[in-house]
Amino acid sequence: MKDFGRSDDPAVQAQLDRLAQLSLPEGRIGLETITALLERMGNPHELLPPVFHVAGTNGKGSVCAFLRAILEADGKTVHATTSPHLVRYNERIRIAGKLVEDAELAALLEEVLDAGEDLGPSFFEVTIAASFLAFSRTPADACVVEVGLGGRFDATNILAKPAACAITALGIDHERFLLSPEDGVPKDPLARIAFEKAGILKPSVPYVTAAQPNAARDEIELRGAMVGAQKSALWSAEPAKNGFHFNSSLGSFENLPIPALPGMHQIENASLAIAMLQAGGYPPAHQAAADGLRNAHWPARLQLLSDGPVTQGRKVWLDGGHNRNAGEMLARHFVGKRLHLIIGMIEGKDPAALIGPLGSSIASLTAVSVATHAHHAAAAFGPRAKEASSVIEAIAALPDDGLPVLIAGSLYLAGDVLRLNDELPD
Repeated sequence: MKDFGRSDDPAVQAQLDRLAQLSLPEGRIGLETITALLERMGNPHELLPPVFHVAGTNGKGSVCAFLRAILEADGKTVHATTSPHLVRYNERIRIAGKLVEDAELAALLEEVLDAGEDLGPSFFEVTIAASFLAFSRTPADACVVEVGLGGRFDATNILAKPAACAITALGIDHERFLLSPEDGVPKDPLARIAFEKAGILKPSVPYVTAAQPNAARDEIELRGAMVGAQKSALWSAEPAKNGFHFNSSLGSFENLPIPALPGMHQIENASLAIAMLQAGGYPPAHQAAADGLRNAHWPARLQLLSDGPVTQGRKVWLDGGHNRNAGEMLARHFVGKRLHLIIGMIEGKDPAALIGPLGSSIASLTAVSVATHAHHAAAAFGPRAKEASSVIEAIAALPDDGLPVLIAGSLYLAGDVLRLNDELPD
């Protein structure tokens, strides 16, 4: 069973129930369905303000959060569509800076579902159609659009002429979909991932990319050259005494602050956002860039939880990471520190992805379930792993040793934790 979201609003819930009935027909790929669906609604995707289109494996959501925060600090109004939601479906659609209200959401979903009833659209295709329809009806200065899965055949790739594209750090994830056998595609797994992500690159549209392994970098540049995309100026970020320096031929900034989002990897994500804005014709002023980095917020990405029912007076970190790249990022953040790891991971994900990189930092390991999803049992995480029926039970059973707690392994688990701790994303 998948989590399509619950709502206290009966009108929204009625449409979420309809969404839950949708499934992507086995073997169907391509943009034909989203194209037909949007045509029936007047092609709202052609009526959007300048779009910043973000693909990648790790850091997509953070880059989108930085884009929105910097643009808003610069006085711009911003639409955004991101995925997945953590607690409420509304989180996927942000109209002119605010999460879509229940009444508007119910009407949007009903309109799209009615229009495409005979087309058999997927959950994500309906979501993107509803987002673009909402964005086309409300004025704004810019749109931030996060790719859902892959890039080449993602519903967001209906966008023909974004202001700029970005590809965040790449790694191996969603292997079933992104590494499925196909003729004429790269054989190297990471190059294949890059091939799929680079599918969002468009003729004459500038693009920027995070630092990539050689196989991924070469594939992105090859695909960009083949379609005639414009690789933007190279950028770099260098640590400074109280922040970092951003360097680019399109404009450099001295002494930018450490981003509000925890983790040194967020300097790269923030820099990628700045480079993307420069490439797309929205170069921020130094003050706007600095304010945006201080104000950016992205739940369940190394989030330090507030005191509440989950934390029980302890210092508790929450992260939705579930692949090896995320594990390596967490290991860098907690290097030299001991912690109690509470992990919940759905089947199909690698149990060693987080516990391998964290290694000797783990003082104890407790496995918990992931509601509504088939998940790994404690045995999958090795002989040290204990099992608990819930996160709250797992934390209550920990020794009173002052060590921090890290809850990780699944964004679905992260959403449950935020709900339990009364921290609804806004």
